Amino acid sequence: MTDTPRRRGAARTEELLQVTLDLAAEVGYAGLSIEAVARRAGVGKHTIYRRWPSMSALLLDALSRVWTSDLDYRDTGDVRADLREQFLRSGLALSSPPIGPVYRAVIAEAQADSMLRATLHERFLVTVEQRTLDRITRAQQTGELTAKANLEFAAEVLCGTLYYRSLLSTRPIDEDAVDGLLDMFMAAYGTSH
Repeated sequence: MTDTPRRRGAARTEELLQVTLDLAAEVGYAGLSIEAVARRAGVGKHTIYRRWPSMSALLLDALSRVWTSDLDYRDTGDVRADLREQFLRSGLALSSPPIGPVYRAVIAEAQADSMLRATLHERFLVTVEQRTLDRITRAQQTGELTAKANLEFAAEVLCGTLYYRSLLSTRPIDEDAVDGLLDMFMAAYGTSH
């Protein structure tokens, strides 16, 4: 019997995260509030505050819910193809609802909130860079990339280019952009077989 309330609590948490994403896609960050989420979900504000101390914490959890699985790389044995697939998938996620508008809003809010910026960095950016670094390091170990290269900066540049385009530029993250980025990466770090 003790599992029933826990399941209900987990289901309620999932519902609140989904309501937050739906509402964010409709009204943007400026229109979001704990009160608006509570109203849409048909719960009291205390139900939300028991789980999240602030709107930004709720948004970060909502983003995590939909984005975490999208950060995983496939490993087909072809690093260029795997990076291409991941970057195109990430580019689409960063430019469309629910992730795109919510992520841009959280980034904007983080500029004035150092704790939010640190949390965003720890929960998303470090994860994105680390998963990219892990994938290109495996490629280095199998001989697809030069053996002596330090790939940490390369992972940061690869990821940073996508974020720059999605957050600060009007240029798309499309096939041409991803292919151009990967052509430069492979020219610098690739090996001939």
